[in-house]
Amino acid sequence: MSTKTFNQEELNKVLWAAADSSRGKVDASIYKDYVLTMLFFKYMSDLHKKTYAEYLKRFDGDIDRVEEKMRLDRFVLPETATFEAVYAQIEKDNIGEIINIALKEVEAENRGKLDKVFAVDFNSENTLGKLDERNRMLRNLLKDFAKVDFSEADEDIVGNAYMYMIERFGSAAGKKAGEFFTPRSIASLVARLAAPKAGDRIADMACGSGGLLLLAGEEVEKTGSKNYALYGQELTGTTYQLARMNMFLHQKDSARIEWGDTLNSPLLVENDQLMRFDVSVANPPFSLKKWGAENAENDKYNRFWRGIPPKDKGDYAFVTHMVETTKPKSGRGVIVVPHGVLFRGGAEGRIREALLKENIIDAVIGLPAGLFQTTGIPVAILIFDRSREVGGANESRKDVLFIEASKEFKAGKAQSTLTDENAAKIIDTYKGRKEIEKFSRKVSLKEIEEENDFNLNITRYVDTFEEEDEIDISANLKELSKVNAELKEVEKKMEEYLKMLNIA
Repeated sequence: MSTKTFNQEELNKVLWAAADSSRGKVDASIYKDYVLTMLFFKYMSDLHKKTYAEYLKRFDGDIDRVEEKMRLDRFVLPETATFEAVYAQIEKDNIGEIINIALKEVEAENRGKLDKVFAVDFNSENTLGKLDERNRMLRNLLKDFAKVDFSEADEDIVGNAYMYMIERFGSAAGKKAGEFFTPRSIASLVARLAAPKAGDRIADMACGSGGLLLLAGEEVEKTGSKNYALYGQELTGTTYQLARMNMFLHQKDSARIEWGDTLNSPLLVENDQLMRFDVSVANPPFSLKKWGAENAENDKYNRFWRGIPPKDKGDYAFVTHMVETTKPKSGRGVIVVPHGVLFRGGAEGRIREALLKENIIDAVIGLPAGLFQTTGIPVAILIFDRSREVGGANESRKDVLFIEASKEFKAGKAQSTLTDENAAKIIDTYKGRKEIEKFSRKVSLKEIEEENDFNLNITRYVDTFEEEDEIDISANLKELSKVNAELKEVEKKMEEYLKMLNIA
């Protein structure tokens, strides 16, 4: 088994080629779990082998001290549970079972850090097909990953490669991608708008595979500090496992990621109360049906005191949870929502009214359509700032900034994207609370209430109408006369040709 160390671009290409060539008939939204788990396993094996050799030398061959140090630092792998040990048995008919056993051994040796991190079944006939088909796919996958050496790769390169793979699988998975992936351009915009700082606790209540959380953390690191903490909760089990592996690969082992239903069973709690965060970011499922409205009235944490959202639209349930879990008088939240959140009436209208009267809605940003694989509808970003509450640093701010950025995108064949320039314009406008003709406007709470009945539809506040150029009627008539003359000449010649062919 020969291996090679790659740079970022090379590694991305090799990993995706391995994933794509081995997949067969397995759906991309499912197959990603196997590929990313194998990537993680190979990375751990390579790093373990390298670190073990270094520690053996440092501790003069004292194996007990070596393993104690490795377990203390990050992890330890049994000899029978390395990638090399599995690869040595590649021709056995039960190779799927062999992989499963190795991964369970890794979990058992690293309880706490890696307990239950491997959720996929490499021996599943229902998912991977019958024995021959399954073995062929797994052998190809093992052979492809055997070519890659992570031991000398910078950890940032490995983490970036993992995120690259998630993004590629997101594109291949289509509408199913929303379960685990937010397009990087949108996630980056949300993280930059949230602007977390050193010392902050940062949360994502629907964290998917963890990309948005990691980008929010990067915003702190841009200031030169690594003093922050990441928290997330994810409903889907396999996606939760991806998030934990993602954190590990990015050296964020201390991130607290919980597995469960945020709306019905929030698990980010302390002292039997909801945890409060300095910054909260999220791209939750749009208009989630059966979100748990029947349980909301008796919610243990009284999150829905402003009103219970409709049972078939969970958007304001996520909004409410975000607000209730940010710190009073200082916390900030940035959430991606469908446009209906801005103007729908009924219970949602009453909740929106309450939030406006509390003076915590800081900005509404309209984004272009076609940014997501999951939907073609335009979406919006809501920014909440609890420092606008009475006693907060910005309690005197009594307006909402509306940004109409629906034309800020680069068109693509299957999907539009926000360019760096598009994002920079939005962020600069928000941070400076700038008013730009046909793009942004600060609107008083009085206008929102008295003239618009708490409706936040952006086009009510930002005039985007473009007047057409003045029409030169005489010039147009002259051009039309010229065209008619040319048309008559063409018709005359056509009639002559038809006569020559005895058709007319």
